[in-house]
Amino acid sequence: MISYNPKEWLSFIFYFHKGDTFRKLFWIMILIALYSAGIAYLELVYWNLSANSLIKNITIMHNMLGFVISLLLVFRTNTAYDRWWEGRKMWGALVNNSRNLAIKLSVMLTDNEDKEFFKKMIPAYASVLNLHLKMESISHELFDDKTLSQDHYKHKPNQIAKTMIQRINEMYKDGKITGDQLIILNAEIQSFTDICGACERIKNTPIPYSYSAFIKKFIFTYVLTLPFGYVFQLGYYVIPVVVFIFYVLASLELIAEEIEDPFGNDPNDLPTQKISENIQKNVEELIY
Repeated sequence: MISYNPKEWLSFIFYFHKGDTFRKLFWIMILIALYSAGIAYLELVYWNLSANSLIKNITIMHNMLGFVISLLLVFRTNTAYDRWWEGRKMWGALVNNSRNLAIKLSVMLTDNEDKEFFKKMIPAYASVLNLHLKMESISHELFDDKTLSQDHYKHKPNQIAKTMIQRINEMYKDGKITGDQLIILNAEIQSFTDICGACERIKNTPIPYSYSAFIKKFIFTYVLTLPFGYVFQLGYYVIPVVVFIFYVLASLELIAEEIEDPFGNDPNDLPTQKISENIQKNVEELIY
């Protein structure tokens, strides 16, 4: 995730980072410029159409559809941002729940071996969940002599949650914790699985294909028809105008595509790796 100062306007205007939409759309913008120049040449020079040509009235369509496309893009961006923000709330809840579990365990436990177990396992859950959501290879060592199973469990966060529940149940059987404490700790670990499920729902449920495809086709058709009518009013200046309109509309769609899946490695995705590292620091401070 990009860290920035929202008050530095000049850095926003003149600096292009690798995730900027201008870089992604550059060659398409060049093609749109050539296309607009070709339409302008055909209408003004080759066909020599007069200013009274009926083609000029095509701008009425753009005026009518401009409001519609604006509503669609606003809804698209807001929907994508809601997914991004929900993902952030889930990871914020994971931070709080990890702290709460660590605080309770630090008070309830007296055995150093049990403390060391949870001191490693709680941060391990956040770290493995980060890799799980990014669909990256997981080989996270929980102990010096034990590694996450590569065969038996495909879902690594579930494996860690099950391992913690097993340890808590063993402590209850050994009389190290009471039944009330067992219920409390069980609820805390259950919240980990709830958060994982919510993140997987965001990850595995994209915006419906038909909706996403329609917006792209709408933007493309809208932009390609712009030069036909506005060339009579703007002449060859229609080229930068059409390119700029395409840049604005396409950028909104690209931004929505990037933030609707907040668990990847794009510049605007959530800093889940950093959050998991902070969880490890917090847990190590609390359990000693």
